Amino acid sequence: MTDPFDLDNLPEPSSPSETKHNQVPPFYLEGLNPPQLEAIEHVDGPVLVLAGAGTGKTRVLTTRLAHILATGRAFPNQILAVTFTNKAALEMKERVGAIIGDAVENMFWLGTFHSICVKILRRHADLVGLGTNFTILDQDDQVRLIKQIVRAADIDEKRFPPRMLAGIIDSWKNKGLLPAQVPEGDAYAYADGKAIKLYQTYQARLQELNAADFGDLILLCVNLFQKHPNILHEYQQRFRYILIDEYQDTNISQYLWLRLLAMSHKNICCVGDDDQSIYGWRGAEVGNILKFEKDFEGAKVVRLEQNYRSTTHILGAASGLITSNQDRLGKTLWTAEEGGEKITVNAVWDGRAEARAIGEIVEDLQRKKEHLSEMAILVRAGFQTREFEENFLTLGIPYRIIGGVRFYERAEIRDAMAYLRVIQNADDDLAFERIINVPKRGIGDTTVAKLHRIARAGSMSLVRASQDVVETEELAKKARTSLRDLLEKFDKWRTLAKDMSHIDLTDAVLEESGYYDKWRNDKSPDAPGKLENLSELLRGMEAFESLEEFLEHVSLVMENTAENQFDSVSIMTLHGSKGLEFDTVFLPGWEEELFPSRKSIEEHGERGLEEERRLAYVGITRAKKRAHIFYAATRYMFGNYMSPIPSRFIEELPKDHIERLGQQGLHSLDQGGYASAPNLDFNFGEGRENYQLDRSKAKKKTAGVTVKKATSQSEFSAGDRVFHDKFGYGTVTAIDGNKLMIDFEMGSSRKVMDSFIKPA
Repeated sequence: MTDPFDLDNLPEPSSPSETKHNQVPPFYLEGLNPPQLEAIEHVDGPVLVLAGAGTGKTRVLTTRLAHILATGRAFPNQILAVTFTNKAALEMKERVGAIIGDAVENMFWLGTFHSICVKILRRHADLVGLGTNFTILDQDDQVRLIKQIVRAADIDEKRFPPRMLAGIIDSWKNKGLLPAQVPEGDAYAYADGKAIKLYQTYQARLQELNAADFGDLILLCVNLFQKHPNILHEYQQRFRYILIDEYQDTNISQYLWLRLLAMSHKNICCVGDDDQSIYGWRGAEVGNILKFEKDFEGAKVVRLEQNYRSTTHILGAASGLITSNQDRLGKTLWTAEEGGEKITVNAVWDGRAEARAIGEIVEDLQRKKEHLSEMAILVRAGFQTREFEENFLTLGIPYRIIGGVRFYERAEIRDAMAYLRVIQNADDDLAFERIINVPKRGIGDTTVAKLHRIARAGSMSLVRASQDVVETEELAKKARTSLRDLLEKFDKWRTLAKDMSHIDLTDAVLEESGYYDKWRNDKSPDAPGKLENLSELLRGMEAFESLEEFLEHVSLVMENTAENQFDSVSIMTLHGSKGLEFDTVFLPGWEEELFPSRKSIEEHGERGLEEERRLAYVGITRAKKRAHIFYAATRYMFGNYMSPIPSRFIEELPKDHIERLGQQGLHSLDQGGYASAPNLDFNFGEGRENYQLDRSKAKKKTAGVTVKKATSQSEFSAGDRVFHDKFGYGTVTAIDGNKLMIDFEMGSSRKVMDSFIKPA
């Protein structure tokens, strides 16, 4: 194998062997359409391949790489091929290997941005202030180090969390900014202007530790090339051809790195789709792909528009939607396969009805022998998954959470549940140990270890051991005071539990324990989602009569959530779905403030809205055969019942490609007209509650409508046979307003609100 770093003895590739018109084209070019062939064979000079969803992007990229090698233009280690994930790099290597054979093993420079930059930095580490054996810090190590620096600077961690500074520093590195290059005004987002000084201290500390974080790997490489033109020239000579996948996802630092390497010979091919740029929140800059022709004068642009994945209606709807965006280069997807089902736009009452409706469609497709693995539910926010998880468990439909964890397995939900378990059972040591110092209250590992020793010696629970030890001098004063305060809170909560609803009790516990504040004060991007999940936890408790019943339910749910590796429905976020495809796609929650996201629009304005629209485009184009969009008349969001208007994206879908469906009373909501009405009453069919939508009493500062229940006499009668999603079939034995006493065939008698009951 040729030494990939031997820049002085590069072998000269043989002369290119072009395919003559009268020759048979090589096998790897068979079956390609004209634009694909053009993108592959136009090898020299800058090329931008605008590859729409499902247009064979990966095949074009890998075949182009193989074509360069097969025609003798370069040796394998003279090509730089960059991907965004290790999985994509491995797939590319396998595909190229299938064409050119063992020679692919010499492709030393095929990998992710970070992996390639590490190779370069290890060779020139001394020039960036590091040793060749430098350590790469993960995110946890990075935050820990920043926490030390923040504490040393005597900065209030509650007001200015270290994780917030970590995010700011990461954003600067994504923009290619070292401490000396950060505009002074940008520093005031943290600690009253101290952020740049803290960034300098952080970088100096990294050098002392002989370490770099992930942002450094590219930033330091850019800095190396800028300060040492001779080294840049060596790598420009090394890389005869450059290929970049998912160019629309590059940040500014990655863009600078690529441009420096390509400005000599300009043999750069970038493949991407401006309509699928959806990662702005993590630094991706859609402008990089939009200005490619300006950056590389004379660049050729090839549009791949023939879609091999989806039906006419799916492509028509997606293409019509994305035309509302202004910042795009423009293309229109089409397919040779005519026909297919129209996209359905479904109006439902609330999240529960949405989950039931999707469950029914899934069951119907199952009966038609459709595979569950070819179905996916794509949500905008993580809290949306709970309704689907619980409904699928009830129906016995296997499912998988892709790219995340199940609702009741999320850390914030486990924390909240631990508080409730200790209220219900003071001897639950596992639950008590989990939250004894969550949020931080000065009870460290030493204290917990001592409590364990006392508990074991006295054959008692941790709570009882804690009650004993706070009356002695065995613990440090701070730990003893904090522990006593926590025990007093649990005593108070147990007293409240006797008269307070389990929902209000949980809300009080999360507030008084400081757990809400833990996430309110956390400035990391994940924090708002944590609060939304806690809000959804309260929402999920409404279906149960007591705390005991709810905790029992969760235990059963956890018992039955073994990961299914076989035929199962995929549930994931829209962001996580990029690059995937399914026969059937469900798109729930298409309502204003949820999708498009209120936060995205508030923080980024029109730019944020356009990224949300691209996200909708990505969601629709995941579908091969059918797509079902849902929006609800009421939604529990931001801690309130709201009555959102349908997403503006629905109105932007071409009407020729969609079919509107809805429940009784919801058709009049299609145009969002109800949003201006002060009071509306709807009856949504047998067995459902009457709700009054009262705009005048909206809670807090939400922009929707608060929904309040209007108690009414149930339409069910004693003796009626009914069905409950969780408890199955049963018979009504007594009625109290809208609450029913039901004898269930599973062996239990329970009081249940009639809104959760269906006629059997």
